[in-house]
Amino acid sequence: MRTIRWTEYGELAVLFLIQSMATGIWMVPLSVVFKAHHLAGIAPYAFATSALAALISPLIFGAMADRHASPVAVLRGLSVASAATMSVAAWSIQQGWSPGLVLLLVQIYALCAAPTGSIVSAIVFSRLHDSQRQFGPIRAGATVGWMAGCWLVSALNADASVLSEYTCAATWLVLAAFTFLLPNVPPPESAGPPTLLQRLGWDALVLMKNHDHRAVFITAALFSVPLAAFYPFTPLHLQQLGFRHTSAWMTLAQTTELIAMFSLAGLFLKWRLKWIFVAGLGFGLLRFILCAVNGKVWLLAGTSLHGLSFTLYFITAQIYINERVGPEWRARAQAMMALMTNGVGNLIGYLGTGWWFGACAQRGGMQWPVFWSGVAVAVGGVMIYFMAAYHGKYSGTTRPEAARPILKAPAPLGEAS
Repeated sequence: MRTIRWTEYGELAVLFLIQSMATGIWMVPLSVVFKAHHLAGIAPYAFATSALAALISPLIFGAMADRHASPVAVLRGLSVASAATMSVAAWSIQQGWSPGLVLLLVQIYALCAAPTGSIVSAIVFSRLHDSQRQFGPIRAGATVGWMAGCWLVSALNADASVLSEYTCAATWLVLAAFTFLLPNVPPPESAGPPTLLQRLGWDALVLMKNHDHRAVFITAALFSVPLAAFYPFTPLHLQQLGFRHTSAWMTLAQTTELIAMFSLAGLFLKWRLKWIFVAGLGFGLLRFILCAVNGKVWLLAGTSLHGLSFTLYFITAQIYINERVGPEWRARAQAMMALMTNGVGNLIGYLGTGWWFGACAQRGGMQWPVFWSGVAVAVGGVMIYFMAAYHGKYSGTTRPEAARPILKAPAPLGEAS
């Protein structure tokens, strides 16, 4: 086993930092920016563009990174494309173009940006030999990047300005430049020419044949549905309660996320994997219950629990998937997780919670306790499903087939899970 150097830790953490910074600069102030430019009516659909893109592009580019090109080169090209399309989208908002055209440009941007998160994760996992111990601290770089992006937006007084979008475009260019410092990660050798299904990445659906994989993927998608209410509507709730610089206040979520990232290695040693997942779902439920109280302190408390919830379920799920698939499936497995969460879950979530928000706003003013309580009920249902569906037992070993490699033998994660 190769020992990872401290310089590599820093390099991989910075990679996560820049990519997450670009994503946060775009996502967090989005609802406030659209409201300020009289585009509030399409804000839920603007969030949904990233979900729609996640249904298409991550698997395609994940398959490319697994079979045809260096993941570093794929990331570089996507970063440049994201910067260009973000600039055009920002210009359209600034010039007051029609909502339909703005939405189309945002969708094109989303198609370029959606695969970057899973490809960054694949690059990082390819250079680790003990992901249970090493991934959490490195992934904390993404948390710091998200926070830094939010602080930068508020420091520039750009919470409601397209300046945040131009800053996002500049950050994507920084990421493209940073990839030139990374060593090339060649794709694993493939056995024979890929089929059309393999080129599109849809052969990754074979991962769903494993019962526990299926439970983790489906729960991730279902949990992403109510979670989709957090970033579009929490800033609006903060604003209504009198908070300024809402992007900066939202980074309370990342404070607990950092704590959780550095705690993961210890948790894997002490807890069964199932209870780490359940803890993540439980913190998600408590978060929305606190938001439903509709007070300043309670809303901030609920916001701060987002990081614990996100890390204990979604980051643990990434590590789980990496530990249980072979190197030739790494990018597609992470892309599959992106499809289920950012794609299926967020698409239903952004549209569904957008409808729910509208329904709660029609009762003589916004009824925040009703809104957040409904979201909390949805999380409770997801928790019940996971506890019933996830077994945490291996029913056998899946070996690579000669014609179509599927999975390597599952390796233990933490305890017997």
